[in-house]
Amino acid sequence: MTAFASPHASHPVRRLRPLALALLAGTVLAGCAIGPDYRRPEIATPAQFKQADGWRQAAPADALARGAWWELYGDAELNALVDRLNGANQTVAQYEAQYRQARALARSARGALFPSVNASVGRTRSGSSSSSTGAGSVRNNYDAQLSASWELDLWGKLRRTVEAENASTAASLAELAAIRLSLQSELVQNYLQLRVMDEQQRLLQATVEAYRRSLQMTQNQYKAGVAARADVAQAQTQLKSTEASLVDLRWQRAQLENAIAVLLGVPPADFSLAVREAVPPLPDIPLALPSQLLERRPDIASAERSVIAANAEIGVAEAAWFPDLTLSASGGYSSNSFRDWISVPNRFWSLGPQLALTLFDAGQRSAEVDRRVAAYDQTVAQYRQTVLDGFREVEDYLVQLKVLEEEAAVQREALDAARESLRLTTNQYKAGLISYLDVVSVQATALSNERSALTLLQSRLIASAQLVVALGGGWHSDLLDAEESVAAE
Repeated sequence: MTAFASPHASHPVRRLRPLALALLAGTVLAGCAIGPDYRRPEIATPAQFKQADGWRQAAPADALARGAWWELYGDAELNALVDRLNGANQTVAQYEAQYRQARALARSARGALFPSVNASVGRTRSGSSSSSTGAGSVRNNYDAQLSASWELDLWGKLRRTVEAENASTAASLAELAAIRLSLQSELVQNYLQLRVMDEQQRLLQATVEAYRRSLQMTQNQYKAGVAARADVAQAQTQLKSTEASLVDLRWQRAQLENAIAVLLGVPPADFSLAVREAVPPLPDIPLALPSQLLERRPDIASAERSVIAANAEIGVAEAAWFPDLTLSASGGYSSNSFRDWISVPNRFWSLGPQLALTLFDAGQRSAEVDRRVAAYDQTVAQYRQTVLDGFREVEDYLVQLKVLEEEAAVQREALDAARESLRLTTNQYKAGLISYLDVVSVQATALSNERSALTLLQSRLIASAQLVVALGGGWHSDLLDAEESVAAE
């Protein structure tokens, strides 16, 4: 016995086969459908996230409730970029087209519940020859026919098919929301990194200017015989290595800019972002409960809709054990003369039901039911794994933000100490109390701490965006239901 036994392992249809005809009348009157009704798979959901202790809850959560989660950063340029992504990204366009295909399949499945009506008009010309005389005859035949057929959904096979297609459509819509959310997250993270990189460039540029002044001062002291030639060489080395770091940042920024351009669906050559002097602040993030994650993450919603579709398809497979009843009717006119074609003597009609049942198929139907059950079990496992991954992501980003916050506090103290040390050391060098080598060491330490502080800020900003997305980004399954109800009209 396996640890994850299927809830459909013992099929009721195998017990119902001998009673199929006896239950026919009761099933029709009850209007029920063959197959199991959907129940959400059981999932162990914790009461709260492990890393939520001490989390500062943000209130109100209006920005997330609207779904425009990127507005938490209060950056108008970022808001405009995300709006462009929503309407121009080619990956989003692919998933949107995929959703429209799924919606068309659902409409087609609903159409099978109603009668189909066909009309045909035709003319045929045929010939034959007599075996005795060898003479041939040619005749014309004119036909006009109207026919209708309707498969009565006695066992709910068509209704289960509609249920499966509707769930697949909802899953596709949730996939569209998930890919859109993922790409929004990628854009926001690239943008935040780019703005921090602008700040790093300003830091290095200011440092280069300071090092140039130090070099000039050292050269002057060398000319006056106060400083050694080695001090001048050390100052030049420090200046050039910092300039190299500044050049290195430029291509890194260009790569981020190009990545944003592609996300917006435009060639990198046609897109640029001007350097700005402000980094978006860290937002206050409303923290949802673990149980709310099941409704707030589109990937989880998509996985559950796939379970619903797989569950309904079991009913479709089980319905194959029962007979199909089709009502058909046709009528029209048939004549070999065009002149009196549409007349009462040339009229014909037919009307009658057809009951069809497969008596022997060498186990094909049993195999199909087993396949559908296995597919259901697969989607349940995928759904549960998606939920577990969602819990893990939230926990990861919560602990990351906590640790980074603590690290940033310590880093601020180290930065303040490095700045003070640099100030004191520079004054001592100007007074001729120490060599320039001592200044270089302190300057390198100060610059390293400045850059570390910016790197920490970047990590915290990115982790905040990842946490918002892990919480669903303000998306909710109610949005899925609302859009689906509009699509069904």
